[in-house]
Amino acid sequence: MRFRLLISGLAAVFLITTFVNAQQKGGAMKLTSPQFENNADIPGQFTCDGKDISPALAWTDAPAGTKSFALIVDDPDAPDPANPRMTWVHWVLYNLPADAGGLPEGVRDAALPAGTLQGSNDWGRTGYGGPCPPVGKHRYFHKLYALDTVLPDLSQPKKAPLEKAMEGHILEKTELVGLYQR
Repeated sequence: MRFRLLISGLAAVFLITTFVNAQQKGGAMKLTSPQFENNADIPGQFTCDGKDISPALAWTDAPAGTKSFALIVDDPDAPDPANPRMTWVHWVLYNLPADAGGLPEGVRDAALPAGTLQGSNDWGRTGYGGPCPPVGKHRYFHKLYALDTVLPDLSQPKKAPLEKAMEGHILEKTELVGLYQR
């Protein structure tokens, strides 16, 4: 009986200590949107069927040593979630400043935070291209990377060259998944 009480007491101390330490450290980096929850439907205005504008995004709890952020939005379910053959890239941003905490709804090129650079999406242009699935319900991964460096100008890279440039510089990654079906 005493042994069980001792183990229970030690377990309680461990849980409390872990919780307090996590609170003091700020926890893991988080990415959210006021327009949709994680693994929930993206409202139509942020798709090709609506205004095709970017949703607002906010992030918190970046790790110490963050010098910049990169954001990649892609759909691994293209063209058909029942038979995906590729990942379709919707948005590529990098060198978002370390003090940035998000992006406003419908952000345009000129309104991006100073120093932010854009890559090319799979439509062959810069900027946001909203969900536009030909069939089925697709998942749209909004992936935010905290980097320990500011990357050089990569001349509007596609996703793969940006990921290559980020290798060895990712401090932390978080993601927000939205869903959409036409």
